[in-house]
Amino acid sequence: MLRLEIMKKDIHPNYFPKAKAHCACGATYELGSTHEAIEVEVCAKCHPFYTGKDKIVDKSGMVEKFKQRMAKAGTGKSNKKSRRQIKAKKKQSPPSKK
Repeated sequence: MLRLEIMKKDIHPNYFPKAKAHCACGATYELGSTHEAIEVEVCAKCHPFYTGKDKIVDKSGMVEKFKQRMAKAGTGKSNKKSRRQIKAKKKQSPPSKK
């Protein structure tokens, strides 16, 4: 038996086919949305991916630390020791006296 379901009326939000999106850089776009006006911080005209400009907001230096780690990893030398190296070193060192 074929069952036909009907959408409920008056529960869906209003759709604005010509809603305005305003960016912090000053660009304005017209798009479809359930909101009549939208405020955004970045858009295709000011986003670093599209502009090719690095725009990094970094307060604690985490980006710089990450870049240093990646540069060190790119050299092919790793500071991490394997478990075998750590165990071998423990066996070689004399026990400490208390």
